[in-house]
This record gives sequence, C-alpha cells and structure tokens, in this order.
Amino acid sequence: MRYAPALCLLWLAPALAADPLVVVEEGRGRARVGVHPEAGEWERRAAEDLVRYVEEMSGVRLPLLDRTADLQQALAESAPLLLVGRAALEADPSLGPRLGALQKADPVLRSDAIVARRRGDRVYLAGSNDESHYYAAVELLRRWGCRWYLPTDFGASIPRRPTLTVDSLDAAWAPPFEVRRYWLSWIGDNSGRQEFMRRNRMNDLSVPAGHALGHYVDDLPDAGDSAQSICLSDPATIRHVAGQVMERFAEGAPAVSLGMDDGLYDLACASDAELAAGLWDKNFMSPALTDPFMALYNGVAQLTHARFPGRRIGFLAYSNITLPPQRRIVAAEPLVAYLAPIDVCPNHGMDDPRCPPRQEYRDVMYRWAETMQGRLIIYDYDQGMLVWRDIPNPSVQAVRQDVRHYRDAGILGVDTESRGAMATTFLNLYLRALLYWDPDADVEAEMEEFHASFWGPAAAPMRAYWQAIQQAWEKTLSHEHEFWLAPMVYTPELVTRLAPHVAAAGALVGDRPPEDLFARRVRFVEAGYGVLQAYVAMVDRAATAGDYGAAVRAGERGLAWRDSLTRMSPTFTTTRLENGDAWWPGEVQQYRELHDLTDGPAGRLVQKLPLAWSFRTDPHDAGLHQAWGRPELELSAWSPLRTDLYMEAQGVAGPGGGEYNGFVWYRTDIEVSAADAERALHVRFPGLFGKAWLYVDGYLAGYRDWRPMYWHNSYRFDWDVDLKGRLAPGTRTLALRVHNEHHMGGIWRRPFLYASEPGAPPPAP
Repeated sequence: MRYAPALCLLWLAPALAADPLVVVEEGRGRARVGVHPEAGEWERRAAEDLVRYVEEMSGVRLPLLDRTADLQQALAESAPLLLVGRAALEADPSLGPRLGALQKADPVLRSDAIVARRRGDRVYLAGSNDESHYYAAVELLRRWGCRWYLPTDFGASIPRRPTLTVDSLDAAWAPPFEVRRYWLSWIGDNSGRQEFMRRNRMNDLSVPAGHALGHYVDDLPDAGDSAQSICLSDPATIRHVAGQVMERFAEGAPAVSLGMDDGLYDLACASDAELAAGLWDKNFMSPALTDPFMALYNGVAQLTHARFPGRRIGFLAYSNITLPPQRRIVAAEPLVAYLAPIDVCPNHGMDDPRCPPRQEYRDVMYRWAETMQGRLIIYDYDQGMLVWRDIPNPSVQAVRQDVRHYRDAGILGVDTESRGAMATTFLNLYLRALLYWDPDADVEAEMEEFHASFWGPAAAPMRAYWQAIQQAWEKTLSHEHEFWLAPMVYTPELVTRLAPHVAAAGALVGDRPPEDLFARRVRFVEAGYGVLQAYVAMVDRAATAGDYGAAVRAGERGLAWRDSLTRMSPTFTTTRLENGDAWWPGEVQQYRELHDLTDGPAGRLVQKLPLAWSFRTDPHDAGLHQAWGRPELELSAWSPLRTDLYMEAQGVAGPGGGEYNGFVWYRTDIEVSAADAERALHVRFPGLFGKAWLYVDGYLAGYRDWRPMYWHNSYRFDWDVDLKGRLAPGTRTLALRVHNEHHMGGIWRRPFLYASEPGAPPPAP
C-alpha cells in the first residue's frame, strides 16, 4: 500500500501515539462495532469477525450494533465506534466518492476497493462491494497483527494484546487484479477455503472456461469420432456454436465456456490450414492453431453479442492454442481468455536468465494481453509441482517476479489451481494472495513476521529449516516439475542438514500440551520432515544404490508419515484420487516389482551397471553414421554422467540454457562371465526418458518408442531389453542412443543386469 503502515495505525502504548483511539484497554472494552441492519453476507461477517478477533486478542467481546436505533444512538454519542460497510458509508458520505475514484471506470467483472479511515472517535471500514467491506475490516485486523497463513484455525496467527488502539489511519487501495482466486482440484479438502480467501483479500470471481467445446460440436457432420477434428473457421461451425450459446444465454446463463477439450486439436479443413499457416508449437509438439480458434471465437462472440451484450464467453489459451495469434487480431468484447502456462519452467520467474522458456512465456503473455484488451486471466498452477509426493514445494521465487509483469500487462487477474495439500504447498497460496492484492508487497518482511508469529518459541530453528528449503528451490537449476526432480532439490546433504532444526524445534515445544497450537505446528513439520527424509532415502536406495528392498521399506515409512499428516488435518494432503503408477504408492509398487526381478520370484540380480557412464550429446545426429556404439571407439570427447539423475539435472543444457532437445549417447563396458552368458539375461532401465536404441558391441539390440509429451507415456518410465544370447563372455560394450524431443531426457534410475529365472513370469514390457 502507498503509505507507511507504522504511521497509520499503532497498537502500542499511548505514549508512542499523539492521540490514540482506545478500543480495548487492559481487558476493558472501550469501543463498539456497528454494521447495517441489512448487511450483506461478507459485510456482516466483517463486523462479526472484528468482534471475534478483538476478543481473541484481548479477551474482550465488543458489543455489535446491527439495529437502526442502536446505530443512531451510538452515532449521537461521543464514544469509540468501529463502523463497517454501509454503516460507514452512510455515516461519512465522503467515503463513497473516494472509493469511486479508486475503481476501474468500466470493470469486466468487478472492481474491488477499500477505505480504512479514522476521524476522531470513529473508525470507518468500507469497500466497493459486499466482499470489499470484509477486506476493509481485514485491513484493520492485519495492522493489529492478525494473519491467516493456512486454511482453518491451524493457520491463524492472532496476537495476544490486552490493549488495542488506533492512531492516525487513512488508507485507500484498489488491487490491480479483478480476479484473485484459487480452487482445489483432485478432491482436495476445502475446509476453511472461503474464509481463508476473504481474510487474505481473494475472491471467487471467474468466467467459465473449462473444457467444453466438444459439447457444442459433437453433432456436426465433420466431427466424426473426435470433436477435436472439426473445421473451426467454417461459418457453418460458427453459426452452429453461436446458436447453442444464445440458447444458454436465453435461459439466463451470464457466461458460458467454449474452452477447448483436453488434448491436442488437428487441422481439419483448408481454411483452418490457411489460418494456421504451417506454424508449429515446439512446447506442445503440434500445429499452433490459435488463429483458427480465434476465427471461431470472434465469430461466435460477434453473433451473440448483438443479442446478449452483457454476457461473457470464456476459453482456454492452452495446449496447442497457447501461442498468441500471429495475425493482428483483437478479441471481440465478450471474450475472456485463460492463459494456462502448463509445463513452462515452474521453478523460476519470468526474469530469471536460467530459464529461457519462462522468458518466452513472458512474451507470450504480453502478446495475449494485447489481443484480449484487458480480458486475460492467468490460469496459474500451484499443485505442488512435485506431483503427488507431499514434500514442500515453495513457489514464491517465481510468483513474485511474474505478478509484476501481470500487473504491467494489465491482465484481468489470476485464477490458481491448487491441490491444497498444505504440507506441500504450505505458504504458496498465502503469498500469492498477498501479491495479488499488492504486487509490490515486501515478501521478506512478511516472511520474517511469519516465522516470529507462527512458530512461537520454535521460531529460530523453524526459520532456519524453511529458509534452507526456500534457498534450495531458488538455487535449483531444474526447469522441470514432478517427482523426479526431488533428488536434485532435496539432496541427502540438505536433508541431513535439516534434521537438527526439526529436533531443536521439537525440544522447544516439548513441554507444551498436545493441543497447544505451537506444538501442533511443530508436529506438522516433524511429520512433513519424516515424509521428506523417507522419500529422499527411498529414491537414493532405488536410483543410486539399486537396493529395491531398502527402497520399498523407506517408501512405506514415508507413506506412514504421510498418513499421520492426513490424520492431523485432511487439508495437509490430497490422496483421494491416488490410483496407479503416477502416485507415490505406485512408485513404491514399482520398486517392489523391481525387487522381485533382482531378489525374488521373477529374477536374480547379475550385476548393477556402473553408476556413471560415458556420455556425449549428438546435436547433429552424427553418432548413428559414425557408429558411436562400436567397442573400439575413441572416447576422448566423452565425459562421465551419472545414471541416477536425468541429464538436464546434471547441467546438460540446450543453446542458451534450458532443456537439451536432440540426440545423446551413453556408453559403458561390462564384464560377462561364461556362466552368466548362458543365463536368460535382461538389462533393465528402471527410469529412462526419451526414445531409445540399445546397442551391444555396436549392433542394435532393442528399440523403445516414446511419445514426445512425457505424460502420454507410462509413468513407470522404464524399459526392459531381452539380451539372451547377445552377451558372450568377456568385456562387452553397451551403448544407449536417446532422442529427447521435449522436456527432460536420459537415464535417471541406475540400470542393472538380471537373469529371468525359470518359471518366473516374464518382465513387464
């Protein structure tokens, strides 16, 4: 906010304030709270929460006046009075024009603004609408030190203050974004969400933009088996869709979604191909179809706007319409776009030179903002991008950069998809709300205040714990997300270094009763550290040591810790949809089956292959022509690379930084005994990204196909090659050629050689 908070409102002793207005003095109430008799939902909640939190701070319950006669009498008296919402606006007519001056002249959805002013023995707290009245009350409570860091009372930090005073107070503010929202996917627990959002000055404003277009076009003759193969720019398609949209509007719908269906669309006709102009989206490995889509959207909007000028049509700038239009196109007025930057370097901000794709996204965002003329919403992802592993994943290092660009671009707002899973996302939503309200907010000062107030006696070790985690994320070179980057951020050294901080915090709250809030918060961290320590140990035993029995035991220990978090609060985890290889239990099951291949009914380990292989990038695809897999090849141009981290995590980068896309080769020599050569040998790559070819002594022994977008492949990401009869006794050369088209590539779990035992089931393909 554009004022010095310390000068506007003081709760200190009267000696530090020229003329403090006493609200509570040493356990005695001096003020009352007034609210309009016909107050709206959040307007009334504002007054009620003022009463509630003053009582929590001071032990004094202030009277709440909500009848006209009581308000009139109080206004006639000379006594401290806190007026909320319309009661404040009616008592001080100058507040309305001041709010009006702060608001957008012509908002797309709604313009929020607040004033918080003291005049004499009156404090006026009002906003431009029902929810903004609540934000004005929050302004006062925040200045008294109240914070709501996480949903539910677990996350509330309410100071104890026997005396509450108001000094000079004259604040007015309108946030730059109309939309400031989050919602929970994957059946995340919504407990406390509504209150948490309003207490952090977020709202539920949105325009429907989800996957919906297929419902409007699936009966078109050219839809065939897929509504993603229609002619978008055909006037008949436009009329067909517009007719159905107008039916929805006639039924009273204020807005509808024409968002593309999930997946990729195809070019379906000559007019679409002409508009698409052969452009290719390198991130989605597909034709860039934004211009044909905009022909559809603008056409529908122009037809519907004439009859229903006040309605909105939302759509997703997503998948293969992420790139902005390449022609000079302005979106028709009813349209609102949600730009969804999925998989664009979530660990770094737009100005971070370590991540060129994020800077490309910045430029894409500005172009979309120009196209949409103030009607662009960012579809923000904060799902704990280590998907489904429930270990801390802070993101403020990116958001604090990006939000200022969003403000400068004049976007409509930010709509965040979150899992909840507060053991993973922790302060991400709180800090997002802070920056959506004021992009220039002092995050460092906020974090210092957080550690002091949230942890109580354990503040020092907890500050050290979370600062170490935050620094690890800020320094990571990883541009990717999901669980395979965990060992890159959470090294065994970092996990070991965190342990004394957790132990110190536990000792500092150890004599407190279990229901003590500070003790509960430290227990939350202890359980979260148990999850983290077990997960990193599991990955280390599996990917590095190749000890799958130990990996399973560590994984089961981590899942037990995670269950303890869920028992503490269902808001701490999100596990209800876990089913299959992508989730943590699926990863543990994969290690069980790998254990069966190495020390069980399905096989026996012959040898763990070397942890480091010789490695070389092949940007011009010369290795195939020069036979880089042959044993006698001279290797002076090759360098060692570990096989327990994918190649980008070890510094292999493309031109200008970022991911490497292209061919690479791995090589290693192994010794095969005469006895082993007679066995049914297989080589297993437990973790491998990319299309792959395996050579034995220079001759092709196996091929693994791969779909360019990694999430379209099995989440086991493994490959088994039958080498029976291919490994003669002696020194043999294994060479792996990999093609990485997009995202991360290469080996990331240590390969091994095993023998399939007679009668055992065949290995997984």
